[in-house]
Amino acid sequence: MKKSYQSLEVNSIYNMKQVIHRKLGVTILHLSLIFLLAFSTSLSAQEGDAVLGKALFNTNCASCHKLNKKMTGPALANVETRLSEEEGLDREWIYKWIKNSKGMVDSGDSYAVKIYNEYDGTAMTAFPQLSDTDIDNILAYTAAAPPVDPCIADPKPGCPNYNDGTNPSGGGDSASNTLILGALALLFALLAGALVLVNKTLRRFADEKGVDIVEKSKGTPIWKAFAQNQFLVLVTAIFFLLAAGYFVYGYFMQVGVNQGYEPVQEIHYSHRIHAGDNGIDCKYCHSSARVSKHSGIPSLNICMNCHKSIYEVAESTATPEYSKAFYDGEIKKLYAAVGWDDAEQKYTGNTKPVKWTRIHNLPDFAYFNHSQHVTVAGVECQTCHGPVEEMEVMYQYAPLTMGWCINCHRETNVKVKDNAYYTKIHEQLSKKYGVEELTAAQMGGLECGKCHY
Repeated sequence: MKKSYQSLEVNSIYNMKQVIHRKLGVTILHLSLIFLLAFSTSLSAQEGDAVLGKALFNTNCASCHKLNKKMTGPALANVETRLSEEEGLDREWIYKWIKNSKGMVDSGDSYAVKIYNEYDGTAMTAFPQLSDTDIDNILAYTAAAPPVDPCIADPKPGCPNYNDGTNPSGGGDSASNTLILGALALLFALLAGALVLVNKTLRRFADEKGVDIVEKSKGTPIWKAFAQNQFLVLVTAIFFLLAAGYFVYGYFMQVGVNQGYEPVQEIHYSHRIHAGDNGIDCKYCHSSARVSKHSGIPSLNICMNCHKSIYEVAESTATPEYSKAFYDGEIKKLYAAVGWDDAEQKYTGNTKPVKWTRIHNLPDFAYFNHSQHVTVAGVECQTCHGPVEEMEVMYQYAPLTMGWCINCHRETNVKVKDNAYYTKIHEQLSKKYGVEELTAAQMGGLECGKCHY
């Protein structure tokens, strides 16, 4: 019995040790799994999503930063690696800087103060709304290599630069056009040859059959017959006199009318890109049109509001006549005129005037007030200047003659709704003419003194 109790006690102790060891192993396994999950989550958070980061970068950062070019702020390509290697700063520092850069400068952080002073005391905009994950994604985008165009790396059929060896220039369109033109030329040559052969065959057939070919007899020359007919001579003379008078009158009526005038400017400015593609309102640049007689020539400082950051155009804006390189060159002309050093992102003070060529120019005796038409009457710019949002090169759309202005005043109803300027005069003239809507002519728009001094 004593041995049985001893063996039972030993077995119990052994079983208890097994249970303890099993629980300890399970606990270690659980802890290991938790650690691995946390570590993998940390790694994924550190890596970030470059695709999402690109969208966040374009929304929040692109107005002041480029990846590979200094702008209002420093270039951000591989910024995390550079800060880590050169300054010993980690990602936590970047989180704090993006969310509250001014606070870090005020706290005396050495690198924050250095950046603040390097950019002339301009504090970076704070982005407290960005989470750490958002910043991880942005950093992933800045660290990612730019996508490679597959047509550049490996041109294949369908790529614009594909060359199958038969076309030295690599362009398929020019080769196709050459083949088509060659085929048409060959076809016309065959038709001409066939007509010559048919003519010869018919003549030979007529000779064999004894058929005489009657050549058309030469009659009285038409000029001689015309000269002998006095009535036709009189009618023709009257016709030419009237036609000459009409064309002479038309020629003199065009004196001073510059419709279609399209001068080449010192710096090319595309209304198609600015007013059309980008939807910039005309009065953003020509702001004086709202309040003064003249619309004014915009200052180059207005151009620099955008072009301090926009130093090149997108490839999609290029046309067969105007390439991307051409547009980029015109932006550099703007920089030279205002004295802007794009590399250092600052003004040098070396400026030079731009000699713009005026397009719309009324005679001195004709008065036209932009603010009266634009602000008071609510006339759209396109009414007089045409579809400027489609014009690559600005030109004079309308003739701007007196007759053209008078017709507009006769046909255009004045916009009096919610327009206090016309309230009183509209009530009086509506009773006078018995109408609900008034034209500019009915409100005195045809009086000579309205437009002439």
